[in-house]
Amino acid sequence: MNNGNETDAKKNKASDPSYYIDKKETVTGDKPGDVRVRIVTHKDFRRIGAGYYIPRHHALDPKSGIGRLYFLFKRFLFGSPIESELEGEERLDNPQALAVLSSDALSSVAYGTEEIMRVLILCGTALLALTLPLSLAIVVLIGIVVISYQQTIRAYPSGGGSYIVASENLGRLPGLTAAAALMIDYVLTVAVSSAAGVNALTSAFPNLFAHRVEITLAVIVLIALINLRGIRQSGNMLSIPTYIFIVSMLVMIGIGVFSYFTGRAPHAVPYPMETMPQALTLFLLLSAFSQGCSAMTGIEAVSNGIKVFKSPESKNARKVLIWMGVLLAVMFFGVSFLATRLGVTPDPREQETIVSQMARLIIGGGPFYYLIQFSTAIILLLAMNTSYADFPRLSSILAKDRFAPSQFAFRGERLAFNYGIIALTGISMLLVWVFHGSVNALIPLYAVGVFTAFTLSQAGMVVHWWRERGEKWKVSMIINGVGALTTGIVTLVIAVTKFSHGAWMVLIAIPLVISVFLAIHRHYELLAKETAFKPEELSSTPNIQVVVPVSSPNLYTQKAINFARSLSQNISAVHVSENMEEINLFKKEWDSLFPDIPLTIVESPFRQLLTPLIAFIDALRDQYPEGTIAVVMPEFIPTHWWQHFLHNQTALKLKAALLFHHGVIVLSVPYHLNK
Repeated sequence: MNNGNETDAKKNKASDPSYYIDKKETVTGDKPGDVRVRIVTHKDFRRIGAGYYIPRHHALDPKSGIGRLYFLFKRFLFGSPIESELEGEERLDNPQALAVLSSDALSSVAYGTEEIMRVLILCGTALLALTLPLSLAIVVLIGIVVISYQQTIRAYPSGGGSYIVASENLGRLPGLTAAAALMIDYVLTVAVSSAAGVNALTSAFPNLFAHRVEITLAVIVLIALINLRGIRQSGNMLSIPTYIFIVSMLVMIGIGVFSYFTGRAPHAVPYPMETMPQALTLFLLLSAFSQGCSAMTGIEAVSNGIKVFKSPESKNARKVLIWMGVLLAVMFFGVSFLATRLGVTPDPREQETIVSQMARLIIGGGPFYYLIQFSTAIILLLAMNTSYADFPRLSSILAKDRFAPSQFAFRGERLAFNYGIIALTGISMLLVWVFHGSVNALIPLYAVGVFTAFTLSQAGMVVHWWRERGEKWKVSMIINGVGALTTGIVTLVIAVTKFSHGAWMVLIAIPLVISVFLAIHRHYELLAKETAFKPEELSSTPNIQVVVPVSSPNLYTQKAINFARSLSQNISAVHVSENMEEINLFKKEWDSLFPDIPLTIVESPFRQLLTPLIAFIDALRDQYPEGTIAVVMPEFIPTHWWQHFLHNQTALKLKAALLFHHGVIVLSVPYHLNK
């Protein structure tokens, strides 16, 4: 390799940090002075193909100062970054997916039966026997919805959430309705599940009841941090508690059923009625049914989250959906059966749950009781994880379709949709705080959104089969038609029976969220229209008027002036002063150093700096309405973080002040202090 090639190599080094000259050797027999240069990949980069390199994560971290401490803490809290090409390795196998995506549905076993009984108890303890037939109706509904979503997964193997299915088959507005309903449901899932989990914990430790709101908020933050570490990390950390709950609940139900049929089951002492029993009406019966339908929230999570499964995604999703439906039906009906047969009644003070009372009766107050309570509390808390898996993903899809802020489509260093996770956390915490962590107050808001999404998704699938008319399309259309009809009826029942108990808030919130989606979409459409490429602008020569604010004629002012000369010949410096004697001295020194740059001095009798400066720039803008004002700011950058407090940060303040001034561009010319 000759000297010319060596020069090229040095240029490569300067322009491409992925290369550096590793070794030079004299080539014998060649021209004197010739060298052989070997170019290798830089230690901070990894080669992935010809001309393609990936920076290693440690190369991106600060090497010193407070930034280094921040990044070390960040790595400890969230882990090292994950490369995009490793996304497939971050997906979940079936046991992990069952734990992550089914926790919401399975956790409802802990409160679904109790919500039915809380309505029926208004008519007296004798009518609590109706809990069982109502639970059976809900189990049948679970089967219908599971079979319907099997069809959805088959038709949309790459992921067919309610938003996608409704948008493609019913139109934009139904799709946005489904999206708004689901997002509200996901928020309520976090609020209800966290509150119910803490309620299970306070049932075992009543002294914690007074602090349930604070504990609930802390738990939401903890689950959010776990999910910010990535979907696989959350699956690994949360799988074991989910399976402990499933096993312990099935064991308790098995022991209870065996005790009942062998005649050894104890009977509970019912709580005294605080009011006179009401007459049973159709409205109360439907209200109890709608309360129990809260046990079905989360069934759609598998269909919405197909992309988190390992390959083959759709096949694995269908398997997990079946297992989730079977476990949910068995445990929910088992709890309802035992609750009615053991004479358990809801605690009017909300201090002990139905599951806690049943566990005390069946197995006593020993270690297994506390295992059930802890596993119930944990699964209720982990039910939030279903929302944390699906809310950010739905938000990212809406962002790509320009119905949500574009930040929601961004994946963080751990391949998690960070902005969706943070937004879900903040809104849910606000809801818990407003409703004081009461499960009974939050439940009426719960099922409206998810059943609205159920109905729109299944109706969309009916249209899909009608259009596609593939193999066995009539059977598929009938299955989804039955699903749409039944979930539509349940949606109306829930909306009517829960309207006065808070469902009206959800019915108002859904149109409000849709209007936000549409407003965001209009903004992005307007932005795209205004910023579209204009060929006529290619030949136009910009008329640039350069303004250089100066405080003193020093080195970094000189660098700013030199940079301004590269932009335009129309340069003016401006200096703001409050002292006339200083003005004369400053102008004299300026004229001697920069005789070709006109200086404008603005007197500030009120000792202000930014206001007179901005007024001068606006006046200049009025003189050149068709031109562009480029404000070139000399900016002093200290070496250490604490040195920033020794300076007034004028450049930063001016950039912020001029941000919304039309036709004004602010350019910084930083001067970095060496020591």
